[in-house]
Amino acid sequence: AFDDPDVENVTCYLSRSKTGGIKGGLGLAEDTSDAAISCQQVGPIELNDRVKRKPTKGQVVFQKRTSLVFKKLQVVRFYDPKRNALIYLTYSDKMIDGSPKNALSAVPIMPW
Repeated sequence: AFDDPDVENVTCYLSRSKTGGIKGGLGLAEDTSDAAISCQQVGPIELNDRVKRKPTKGQVVFQKRTSLVFKKLQVVRFYDPKRNALIYLTYSDKMIDGSPKNALSAVPIMPW
């Protein structure tokens, strides 16, 4: 789990595949690009100007290295002003075993 660094009271939970065995334990195995995300409002949300300024341009809010070289799991936040919602997209920046997988989670901004 991680809290959005720019939007107070939004928490996201990530799940990703991780290769086991000896190579996985030593960090030498290449994990697949599978990941899931679920984000929730956990208190009152007030958006700052940085989030509202470029709603269609995503902002990276989380990164984690998932291999020795190059591969990272990332979470990008978008703001949808028409629906007053935050959208969180998780994906891997390197393709392994076919298409890169991604997942979305939407947080409607509700009165608290």
